[in-house]
Amino acid sequence: MSTSFGTGPASETLPDAVALVPGNRPFAALYSGKAHTVIARGLLATKSTNWMVMLSGFFEPVLYLLSMGVGLGALVGTVTGPDGQPMSYAAFIAPALLATSAMNGAVYDSTWNVFFKMNFAKLYQGMLYTSLGPLDVALGEIFLALLRGFMYATGFTAVMGAMGLITSWWGLLMVPASVLIAFGFASFGMGITSFMKTFQQMDWINFVMMPMFLFSATFYPLSVYPPAIQWLIQAMPLWHGVELLRELSVGMFTPGTWLHIFYYVAMIVLGLVLTTGRLRKLFLS
Repeated sequence: MSTSFGTGPASETLPDAVALVPGNRPFAALYSGKAHTVIARGLLATKSTNWMVMLSGFFEPVLYLLSMGVGLGALVGTVTGPDGQPMSYAAFIAPALLATSAMNGAVYDSTWNVFFKMNFAKLYQGMLYTSLGPLDVALGEIFLALLRGFMYATGFTAVMGAMGLITSWWGLLMVPASVLIAFGFASFGMGITSFMKTFQQMDWINFVMMPMFLFSATFYPLSVYPPAIQWLIQAMPLWHGVELLRELSVGMFTPGTWLHIFYYVAMIVLGLVLTTGRLRKLFLS
């Protein structure tokens, strides 16, 4: 098949692949270097319609911290921290709530927003009919999710600092670590959403996220669970995020810290491969 430009003898005929793909770079069919256009479009849409939704997501972990950490914490007292030292219950759950906030913000942007754009607005079809490649779209959408995660992480870390729940300057690393967590969930969330066709299927996302939130050592130490359940919890991605931020909050670094980081790096790579492959299969095959 070919694409014609103009009429008469001066018209040119080019293969579709050349007409739609900029340049002859390797992987040009996947990535054109224009992810920033997807980001700009998303920022304009957020400014006009979604900013209240984004703002509300910041208050959820703060309210959990006040009710569980301060309210219930008065009854619990102190618990053992990741460095073996006693710490307040509020300081124990605050990093876990930060990890949860990063997960929720990234998952919302990379699942429900993507589901609407893919199945109702038909936005990605239109984007991929231009010079944009599937990796451009994936990186643009994931960046928007990361921006949301960064905003939540910065605001919540400031709240933790104001409440005296950060005991080390290393705790500032919780902000980039939260972005890493958001990146992992966003890259996988978009790929998984590409398999969803109905709202009923999308309910499975909440079905998975709620138990992960409750049983990832968010409110209780891992040691309170039976050994068989502990193995299951340690396989959950949120647990690695909770433990990573909890260690950073007290300035503790162990081989386990690097394991948590590697877990999310692997999650990001696999998620990007899945998302790019699914977009290409759905709209360019």
